[in-house]
Amino acid sequence: MPVVPPVASLPIILIPHPHVRVDKKALAGSPHVVGTRIPVRRLYAFYKNGTPMEKILKRYPQLSPAKIFDALAFALDNPEVMEADMAREADMLAQRDMKRPKRLPGLRQVQLPFMQGGQSEDVVAGKRGA
Repeated sequence: MPVVPPVASLPIILIPHPHVRVDKKALAGSPHVVGTRIPVRRLYAFYKNGTPMEKILKRYPQLSPAKIFDALAFALDNPEVMEADMAREADMLAQRDMKRPKRLPGLRQVQLPFMQGGQSEDVVAGKRGA
């Protein structure tokens, strides 16, 4: 069984919101929208990068506008929590990338019977582009 590193705890939530929950058993304790597994940091990242609300609403049709606005209000009311959660996610992604094996040199894609005709030898050999 793989050893899972302990998850750093987040700062205390200063202002709770009705549509946002923090449960250590769900999403490793990250704030998420009630009834979903959508982390608040996702919605906040879209908002922070200037994504229009209409686009966020289309991206998450399962969320009502009230839930999205409440999640964003939670993020704005609890900036320390959001910064810590985003830093924790970045750390987890960095650890995952370090464990991922690098591509071995000299490996080639094998010629498959259904690839006859449509692709050149360069694509089959893994030499894309040009």
